[in-house]
Amino acid sequence: MHKRILTLAILVTFPFTAFASNDFIAQNVKDAHAVGAARYQFLFMDIYDATLYAPKSGWSFSSPFALELKYLRNLSGKKIADRSAKEIRQQGFKNEIKLADWHAQMTSIFPDVEQGMVLTGVFKPNGETVFYKNDTIIGHVKDPEFGMWFFGIWLSKNTSEPEFRKALLGENN
Repeated sequence: MHKRILTLAILVTFPFTAFASNDFIAQNVKDAHAVGAARYQFLFMDIYDATLYAPKSGWSFSSPFALELKYLRNLSGKKIADRSAKEIRQQGFKNEIKLADWHAQMTSIFPDVEQGMVLTGVFKPNGETVFYKNDTIIGHVKDPEFGMWFFGIWLSKNTSEPEFRKALLGENN
């Protein structure tokens, strides 16, 4: 297996006790506050800044939460969907038929992003995942299993980026 060169830089420019500034996050995640944040880099290129919002009681898959990605470069929505499917597979997901369906849904939902654009995924109590571009809903995936695997890209113990996960969960302080 080849090694990927990935580096992480933890954002220290805002307090992690900050409350969600987006109304849609506050509406979907009761008492939402920023748990942690990190910058994702690939081959020394800044890709996005990520912030995890969860209730004050803490993050878990049993409560609603939001993951906000502020893109620092232009990327195609198809490439984002492709990479997401690859990461889900690398976590150990084996159902290729279901993954193909999820990939098709992600491809239809994820727009091409430009520098400064924000995409946010909200994990709802019923397991539905709702995606926003800036503050506008751009799509839903209703399969509760999808949300667990999709957000697992960043939050699962099986993530390909354990240091990034720690930063999002506020465990690096």
